[in-house]
Amino acid sequence: MNFIRFFLSWVFLKHFSIDIAITFFIISAIFLSLRVFTRHGQALSVPDLTGLSISEADSVLARRKLQFQVVDSVYYTNAARGSVIDQNPRPEFKVKENRTIFLTINAFNPEIIRMPNVVGVSLRQAGAIIRTAGLMIGKLTYIPDIAVNNVLQQKFRGNVIEEGDSIAKGSEIDLVLGRGLSNKKTASPDLTGLLFEEARQKITKRYLNLGAVIYDRSFNNAEDSAAAFVWKQKPVHGKEDEILISLGASVDIWVTVDSTKLPLPEDLELPMVDDDEF
Repeated sequence: MNFIRFFLSWVFLKHFSIDIAITFFIISAIFLSLRVFTRHGQALSVPDLTGLSISEADSVLARRKLQFQVVDSVYYTNAARGSVIDQNPRPEFKVKENRTIFLTINAFNPEIIRMPNVVGVSLRQAGAIIRTAGLMIGKLTYIPDIAVNNVLQQKFRGNVIEEGDSIAKGSEIDLVLGRGLSNKKTASPDLTGLLFEEARQKITKRYLNLGAVIYDRSFNNAEDSAAAFVWKQKPVHGKEDEILISLGASVDIWVTVDSTKLPLPEDLELPMVDDDEF
């Protein structure tokens, strides 16, 4: 009876209530501290830094109370030197303040590699070797020779470049090719609707050179170039036996980002033959 009477006494109830209040206060303080410490509900969206310079990226991140660190660099010919080409976390990813964004930038100087040897091989083989080495095919020049489309010389900026010579990655290698002992010709390819780089490759596959590139007024900035497509060309594309031009001739193209300049689907002709990969 005394035991039960103690639990029902005013003294016990008073101290028990005080203990409960203190416990509740401590638990509430702990949860409040965790909420403040983790900035609950204050996640930030990572901005898209692609194409920005380091100083521009720093300014954008500083406004959002974020930091950055450059962790790698690669070299692309179609991107501004020193610009951001990749980031981690990705754009729109949710992070907390003071989070570090890891950046990959386009190198200020291209990687130096050794020139491979493509003399004596076919244009198709030369293309594969040159691309594998990180280089690009430049101008094709044809001269009379018994071997058709056989590489006779490899040049860089007008001078012969030998196997093993140092050269910047991404450089264009000009090739001198044999055209046989007759004036062999090829058809002008259909480039309408192709992206710029696709058109360039198709021109080379026909043993021709890219001539003038004319941009229309639809371009607002350099970033539009990636989405540019061909809407006009000279010489024009026609039936394979109607429009033939000499090997090594130039094809001029007009490029745009305005889709209204494309002909209607029924006006487009299917190519007569498939282009061979080289």
